Amino acid sequence: MTPTSLIGGHVFVSGGLATGGLKYAAEIHAEVVQVFVTNPRGWALNDGNPAEDAALRDSGIPVFIHTSYMVNVGSPDPAILEKSAASIRHALRRGTELGARGVVVHTGSAVTQPREAALRGLREHLLPLLDEIPGTGPDLLLEPMAGQGNMLCAAVPDLAPYLDALDFHPRAGICLDTCHAFAAGHDLSTEAGVTQTLDALHAIAPGRLKLVHANDSKFPLGSKRDHHENIGTGHIGQDAFATLMRHPAAAGVPLCIETPGKGERHRQDIELLKRLRDAPAPGA
Repeated sequence: MTPTSLIGGHVFVSGGLATGGLKYAAEIHAEVVQVFVTNPRGWALNDGNPAEDAALRDSGIPVFIHTSYMVNVGSPDPAILEKSAASIRHALRRGTELGARGVVVHTGSAVTQPREAALRGLREHLLPLLDEIPGTGPDLLLEPMAGQGNMLCAAVPDLAPYLDALDFHPRAGICLDTCHAFAAGHDLSTEAGVTQTLDALHAIAPGRLKLVHANDSKFPLGSKRDHHENIGTGHIGQDAFATLMRHPAAAGVPLCIETPGKGERHRQDIELLKRLRDAPAPGA
């Protein structure tokens, strides 16, 4: 029997990771949650609240952490690299404390330097962090970007040199954002395109897909613009998500929305994905 993909979303944690996060998860009917453990647009690192940590950890709902948007492990700036490494280390520690399944990190930009130099910096700063992850800790999930600027990883083939720089470390997983992939040129609006994309991902990184950011795209294929849209209302369309969940590479992989709006709009996106997941496959 094919494993069932849990479906949820990034939750608001005002009031605390558990107090706010679990309340919002219940409101939107999430089966899995993603949270920030720091200000997503800053460098400040903070310790958790032990009581909130325990409540979220003991809730039984699977948890993923997203690192700060400031993180860039491809930066030519030594100060940014050091801050990025510290931020990822902190998120991995907090992930261990929360019993999280994974910590998502954007794969970064080379900015003004050659890609080869950026990959050397990536190896120097990220590989030691992977070695530090305890056996009970979360995997580090690499999220390719939409292709804007001098991004190190956007299209699926970009993952090969990226993972090679990390010696294909066993704790390096993948978070596939459907909007990013579509913007980078993968035509997820068709069944053939979804299949080709996931086949290519599996060929490069078999078994490493650990999370899907399920987002429709506001802009057309290949736009290199990272603008999410609600499920079925963008250029990808709802059928793509049903095809994705039926693909062997995504079997049992959780889906987490990061779509516009909040509350009722997020619940609608999640319920739509659940209907697509639970509907019989064509020809069944």
